[in-house]
Amino acid sequence: MPLRLPDRLPAIEFLKDENIFVLGNSRADSQDIRPLRIVILNLMPLKITTETDLIRLLSNSPLQIEVHLMKVKAHTSKNTPIEHMKAFYRDFELMRNEKFDGMIITGAPVEHLDFEEVTYWDEITDIFRWARTHVTSTMYICWAAQAGLFYHYGVPKYPLAEKMFGIFPQRPLDARLPIFRGFDDVFYMPHSRHTELRREDILRVPELTLIAESEMSGVSMVMARGGREIFVTGHSEYSPMTLDTEYRRDLAKGLPIRKPYNYYENDDPQRPPLVTWRAHGNLLFTNWLNYYVYQETPYNLDEIH
Repeated sequence: MPLRLPDRLPAIEFLKDENIFVLGNSRADSQDIRPLRIVILNLMPLKITTETDLIRLLSNSPLQIEVHLMKVKAHTSKNTPIEHMKAFYRDFELMRNEKFDGMIITGAPVEHLDFEEVTYWDEITDIFRWARTHVTSTMYICWAAQAGLFYHYGVPKYPLAEKMFGIFPQRPLDARLPIFRGFDDVFYMPHSRHTELRREDILRVPELTLIAESEMSGVSMVMARGGREIFVTGHSEYSPMTLDTEYRRDLAKGLPIRKPYNYYENDDPQRPPLVTWRAHGNLLFTNWLNYYVYQETPYNLDEIH
């Protein structure tokens, strides 16, 4: 089934080149079906790259999906053309009265700051509160996962001695959960972060369930409210070259950075990445859409509360 996107969104042409079926709004309007309404709050600097990565994963569902892009008003993107932002993104205030079947909140390059020091902290916590009554299930990714767990449940983050950077093996802790339907006993997930969550902090909160972790990269997935909130500390959405781009960017800036772990063929940065996370990344988002969004959301969105 196709993914329904705003006409002229750059991701449409990128994904068509990958033989992924996408549908512009003008054509989709002629189909008599209610699509799932998914809103993406994109906090990443390279918004076109991030929205394309996420849309690529959402496209694997057999469901028709209508994607909406949200931004915070308190922050102006410096790395995305203003024409793109005006054409495809809306401020939260303009969407406050709408309801959505699912929501994805991305990471953000603000890990070095305490949560309350982030310029848009007041606005994003307003969105966190809003999502609980206006969205069936919300997936928080990387920094958003840490921020959401801190705001909703008081779970702190901790600075790392060096960047958690690479592709790390993860273990599902309860293979019976629908989010892990079809998963292997070990799956791989990209991580790129300077801070971490600790399992003891998660386990002491009764409302939280630690559902996946790694001996190397620590807490990777946490669930709350029966799957209405899913927190993912890594980046299953990353495309093959994302970590390579980050690595070479940091090298060029003279920043202390190690090669991404378990990423390049033969651990050689002159060779291409060996992609080991894509299948489970696709499955993660497909399972989320099917079991935690589609199976749980009411047909009448006004019934979400």
